[in-house]
Amino acid sequence: MRLNIGFLTITIIDLLDITLITLMFYKVYQFIRDSVAARMMLGLLLILLFSVLADFINLSGISWIFSNLKTVWVIAFVIVFQPEFRRLLLYLGQNPVIQKLLKVESPRFIEDVVGAASELAKKNFGALIVLLRDTGIRAVTETGISMKAEVSKPLLISIFNPRSPLHDGAVVVQGDVILAAGCQLPLTQNPKLDPSLGMRHRAALGLSEETDAIILVVSEETGMLSLAENGILTRGLSEVSLLARLQEAFSPKEQKKKLLTELLSWNNIQLRK
Repeated sequence: MRLNIGFLTITIIDLLDITLITLMFYKVYQFIRDSVAARMMLGLLLILLFSVLADFINLSGISWIFSNLKTVWVIAFVIVFQPEFRRLLLYLGQNPVIQKLLKVESPRFIEDVVGAASELAKKNFGALIVLLRDTGIRAVTETGISMKAEVSKPLLISIFNPRSPLHDGAVVVQGDVILAAGCQLPLTQNPKLDPSLGMRHRAALGLSEETDAIILVVSEETGMLSLAENGILTRGLSEVSLLARLQEAFSPKEQKKKLLTELLSWNNIQLRK
């Protein structure tokens, strides 16, 4: 089937192509909306617009600079948005269809973390627990006290006891090991946040905007359980829903991990070029 519009001939394949591209850009916009990446993207678009304007009004010096920079635009774009690319790949890997195909039993440390969080919530003890995935946060762990201890419910509860000197900071967990406690996290710069959110929630959001980690927050004031992931804060979770969310996020999917590793390795090769 063909549709003639003036001198243009449009087929069903063309319409499908346009629809898929539109959907792709819309999903990318939804993914980076209200994030640091969105503001960076706006800045890059302004630079590109300025380069076009320089060509149009014949600013030879500026045009020469931009024309010589064209060869490094792609590399610069990948470097600037590398955290977002990593998050996007992880987001794609967590597609429900892929998760159902690769679903296996969840790590046992999740039950200890959820059990500790539930107990802390009942006592109105504030807590901030960082659960690492692929992205390392060495700069964050270096701000706290190194522990290298096995994750356990009693240990987590003791760390966040108000009488503990480490209770104000964050605990960083990688697998079934507590790497460090009393760590300081970067605060989110999102101006649209609810003013009632405390420092723990802002710190959790800040780290989730920069890494693929999942950050668990226990509110000291309300005992509410919250999760920060990919710059989004989900509040008011029950113990059951929290357990389900973390089991889904940390189920060991070897095929998924292999795919993501290959994609990220390819990305690093392109950067070296």
